[in-house]
Order: sequence, then C-alpha cells, then structure tokens
Amino acid sequence: MLFRTKGRSLAALGAVLIVLLLAIDTFFQQVVALPDRWTLQPIIGNIPRVIDYQPNFAREFQFGHELMVADQLLYPVAKEFFIRNGTQPTTFGNGTRPDIPLSCPTSNCTWPPYESLAVCSSCEDVSDMVNSIYTCLNTTIEWSAAWYGPLEKMPYPNGTVCGHFLNATSEKPILLTGYILPENRDPTDGEALVVRAIPLTDFDTKLPYYGVGSVAFQDVRYPILDALVSSARAGSNSVYQNEPPLVHECMLTWCVQTIKSSYAWGVYSEEVVSTYLEPISESDAWPWETWDTPIGTWYEYTQNLTLTPSKARSSGSSHGTVTSNIYHINNYTHSNVMNFFDDFFPSFYTTANNSTEPALRFMDYKNGPIVKTMHWNPWEQPNNITRHIERFALALTNAVRSSSSKVMLQGDAYLTEPYVQIRWAWLTFPLVLSILSLVFLVSTIIKTSKDGATGVWKTSAMPTLIYALPKETQSQFNSSSTWGSGKGAPRKTRIKLLPNLGWRVSGQSHLSRSPRLPTGERVPRGWI
Repeated sequence: MLFRTKGRSLAALGAVLIVLLLAIDTFFQQVVALPDRWTLQPIIGNIPRVIDYQPNFAREFQFGHELMVADQLLYPVAKEFFIRNGTQPTTFGNGTRPDIPLSCPTSNCTWPPYESLAVCSSCEDVSDMVNSIYTCLNTTIEWSAAWYGPLEKMPYPNGTVCGHFLNATSEKPILLTGYILPENRDPTDGEALVVRAIPLTDFDTKLPYYGVGSVAFQDVRYPILDALVSSARAGSNSVYQNEPPLVHECMLTWCVQTIKSSYAWGVYSEEVVSTYLEPISESDAWPWETWDTPIGTWYEYTQNLTLTPSKARSSGSSHGTVTSNIYHINNYTHSNVMNFFDDFFPSFYTTANNSTEPALRFMDYKNGPIVKTMHWNPWEQPNNITRHIERFALALTNAVRSSSSKVMLQGDAYLTEPYVQIRWAWLTFPLVLSILSLVFLVSTIIKTSKDGATGVWKTSAMPTLIYALPKETQSQFNSSSTWGSGKGAPRKTRIKLLPNLGWRVSGQSHLSRSPRLPTGERVPRGWI
C-alpha cells in the first residue's frame, strides 16, 4: 500500500502505523530499568584517629631514675626501613589489607574528613648547602667496619683518608664519602665509605649542629629526626674516582593531617587533604638537658609537644571536618620515639676494597657496633631516598593510629539495593505512535462520515440475524452437500446487503419471489 499510494493517502498513514507498531514492545521494555544503588544502612563503620599519643610503656628505672625505652610499637616498623625496603602491603581480596584497624560491616564505608596526629616527612638535596671539601687528611677513622670496639678497649684508628669532608678544618672533620689511602698508594685497595647517615644532633652531647640542628628545615619545631644521608653517586667506584657525593637532609616530625578515607570492595583508600606543622616560636628552648651523675652523663628531653591547628584554621575551613583544638605528645613519649633512631643514625656503609661486598655498621654504641652484610641498601643512590622516607613516615603514622591511644570515628555504611528507574526518553516513540494513531482515527471518522455510498451495516452480521433469508432461499442450504467439502460443493457462498437493493446471494440466477419495488424497476439477477 505504501508503494502504490506513494504515501499520499490516509490509508498510507495506517500502513505506516502498522509497520511502526512492530517496534513498540522494544521501546516499552527499555522504559523500566532496575539499577543497583548504594543505600545507607543503620549500621556504622569505624576508623581510628589519634589526638593524644601516649602508649602504655613498661617503665624502667635505674638508680631511682626513669630510663628512656624504645617505643615497641614503632621500633619494629622503623627497623624494616633502616636496613630493608620497609614494610610491604598484604594482599587481601582484590586489593591490600588496610594498615590501620578500621571496621566496615558492609562492602562500602565512607567517613567525613577528619584530623589525626601523624608523622610527616621531607627530604631536600643539600649537596650545595653543606659546602663539602675534597682533601686528604690524617684523621681519626671512626667509620670503619673493621673497628669492633668497645671504645674503652679499642680506640678508633688513625690514618690518611681521602674524600669529601664536612668541617675539614675543624678538630672533628666529618667524612661524607671517601677511602683510606693504603701504604701502596692504590686507592682501590683501601676501605671506602659509600653511604653515611649523620644525625644533626651530636650523638654524645645532644648539642645541635649548624646552630639549630638543621640545614634546610630550620623552621620545623622539635623534629623526631633530622639527619644528613650522604651517598656515593655510583657505588664504590665513584668513591675511588673522587666524585662528590649526593647529600640529602631528611626530616621526620609530628604533624596533624586532614584525611579523607573510604573503603569499598575490600580496597581502602585515603587522601591527605592538608597538613599542619607547628611553627617555631622565639621562646622555644633547646629541648635536651644533660648533667653528670655518678654513673655517667644523664640526658633528659624536657619539652612536651602541643600542636594547635585550630589557630591556623580560617573561618569555615573545617566545615564538616572532625577536628580537635589540641594534639599532644608528652616529653617521655617523644624521647622514647627518638630513642630507637640512634640505632641507625649514625651508621656507615663501607666496602673493604673495590672487589668486596659492602657491609653496614650500625648500633654504634660504646660497647661495640653491629656489622651486617647487605646485598642492597635503600639509602644508597640511585634509590629514591625521598620516596623511602615518605613511606617510612606513612608506616609510622599507621602504627600510631593502631596504638592504644586511638579514638574510633564513626562513618556511614552502604549496601547495594535494586531500584526501579523510569527512563522517560524511551516513551517518546510510543507517545508519538499514539498521537499518530489518534490522528488516523479522527481523520478516518471525518472521511467516512462524508461518504454517503458506504453502507452503514458494513460487515455486521446483525441484519442476517434480524431478517434472515427467504424460505425459498433457505431450502437451498438445507442439504449437507451445500456446506460440505465434497464433489459439487460450492467453494464459497457470499451474502451481501446493499442499501435500497436488498440481499444478494452468490450463485443465484433468478428470484423466486420479488420484493416490491417502485414501478418500472426490476430486481437484478441474483438479487433477492
């Protein structure tokens, strides 16, 4: 019909509607979707934050005086970074296990931004700031791995050392990298210092170097660690070739971090939004005090640390963030944390000659150091020392947040539930089809109402039921052969009623009885 009418008749619109109707089920199926959505649950998730770090130490006393002890929660973490590549994440599910004791009773938990006491780090290349000098000096060799101690029985040896020195003209020059010049004058036969870790607070007197105990971080208040790490650029070969070392100053200090945390499908993620460091005050005194006792020199850390980020917050900056006005670490806790850093700062990474494997000398106490053979040193170039110290600080922060000083922060827990979603765009086609159908219906009504030749009865069976056929005609259909399918049976019988003409029965050649018609008119053949 579309082909024959070329779309120029009303019937063509009906044909188009019939064709388009084939696609309507597909559109209706797309109207309703059942997506899964995260729904807030009446249960809660918990995550730790720390306001006052004060772990439960087993206190020790000697001669009536309380001793510093190593923080047994942080010390095992620090040892992994002193001589290895630090702590590694544990695989858990499709991610890694969180390093803090959070709880999420569902598969998705979120927490509001929150502040927590943390350990922050920074490293700077200070090679040009320390003004090292290359020279050969007859000096004390306090860095050799061949020295076993103890110092009272085995003093440090003396010899000619060539290398890059700090304070080369002072009474105690500090070798950054260099080698012992042997009697045969062949440098490769002498012991070489490849890496050296130098605390910027004197190991014995606790007095600061460079005036305030820092080169690049003089504005950091009471750090946990401030040290120089001097490393040869390309192993012992560059030492024997007198290449200058790379010197980094690395710092660890207490800070307050603002954190955003989430836990989904077994994966924990957090983002540090901001970091607060307590600024130095002019009234800050040097924190170490010493005095002589009958058993030796007594050291005491006198400063309690208080961090007050509330003073630095601008109006509205902490909206929605869980905060505290004061974060605190007392002097006893702080000194116990600093205590175990003496195991590695100072330390010396040396090789006996150009063909031997380097060894690390650390825990350099008066009773004698420990010498450890190492196949790999995280503090040696070209390893990324800055990244190493950042991971170190994060591991210490996680350990602090896992301590007994933690405070649990409540968060929201979510589960997925199916929802009914109506996609209204998919109703466009059915609505357009309905409008066109209504237009077609109205147009058909208007068109047929103007056509007077069309029978009002159309194909209705009601006239036949009401008026029936004449008796003469009915007798012709009584025989079973008339309706049968055998030989001689008609294939089809048509009965038609037209206005003003009466009934016409197919196959009738004459009328047995003619109806009354106007004068002069005869009934056509085959019509009743």
